[in-house]
Amino acid sequence: MAKDLPRETISVQLLRMSIDETLFPFEFIVQGTPRSLQSDNKQAKRDWKDTVNAAAQERQLETYPLGFLDVRPLAVTIYYFPVAPIDGDVDNIVKLILDGMRTIAYPDDHVVERVEVQKFEPGIIWEIEDPSPQLAAALDMEPPLVYIRVTDDLAWRSAR
Repeated sequence: MAKDLPRETISVQLLRMSIDETLFPFEFIVQGTPRSLQSDNKQAKRDWKDTVNAAAQERQLETYPLGFLDVRPLAVTIYYFPVAPIDGDVDNIVKLILDGMRTIAYPDDHVVERVEVQKFEPGIIWEIEDPSPQLAAALDMEPPLVYIRVTDDLAWRSAR
């Protein structure tokens, strides 16, 4: 969130957005190896959340300085590109990443309704069609890294 603007100004700016306007998708890249929620190293977990937060904040300032704080239901995609096959479960990286985006993409991660997480280990053949510019940038970078996309597109919900 922009530090030089009072909270009231930011709230008014967000309220002025029409129902059809959206700030999403919000995409960013975090360099490094994600920490597992199962890790016993509390400092490493805190450091990883701070790293995610800093990367999200940097990208947020590049794209929309007023911030993305949104209380609508959201979906998150997490792609992990390790340097070698991972030993642990890929789902264990999710919680620390979601927590790291609090106060940047949303006030609290309870608004996240759907999470898609995938690892792209070396030696496995995979293809991504029509990557966004941020995902394309991630694909061109040296691992380890994590690509994160937050969206308000909930098209997967069925209309009733």
